[in-house]
Amino acid sequence: MTAIVPADVDDDTLVRARAGDHDAFAELIEEHEAMVFSIALHFFGDRGRAEEVAQEVFLQLFRSIGTIESNAHLTFWLRQVTTRRCIDQIRKPRPRLVNLDDVNELEARSELRDSLLDRKLRALIAELPDMQRAIVTLRYQEDLDPLEICRIVDLPVNTVKSHLHRAIVSLRKKLGEQ
Repeated sequence: MTAIVPADVDDDTLVRARAGDHDAFAELIEEHEAMVFSIALHFFGDRGRAEEVAQEVFLQLFRSIGTIESNAHLTFWLRQVTTRRCIDQIRKPRPRLVNLDDVNELEARSELRDSLLDRKLRALIAELPDMQRAIVTLRYQEDLDPLEICRIVDLPVNTVKSHLHRAIVSLRKKLGEQ
């Protein structure tokens, strides 16, 4: 039976990157930068901080590339490190501001959405405690199940479910009050 190779990056690219091929490493970054940036952006709601976290994550990947065993491990590792970096960043003071004119815009989705509700929901998610915010982001932005999330945040699955449940109850309550 042949192993199924993920469609994102082939094993050869990972092997070449571990061997020191900078072009292969650039391919890995290109393939995963949207995911890493998206997690950080949804966590912070701030493009500058998201870009900074993404840079830190890929720098750490460069230093740790030899420990990455497979494409699935790479994706897991990136999600875990990104989430932990976001939580670390939120705990330290942030005096620096970024000019939004210097940042490229994300492409808008074509589906119809209620932008006011989206904005309100993002603001409410930003008010959640750090771990709840990280878990909600991983669950609904990255579409991960609680078992996958528990490995990333290094908490028991029932604790992840409890954080997720409390976050949803809190969000529903706050949306109902408004």
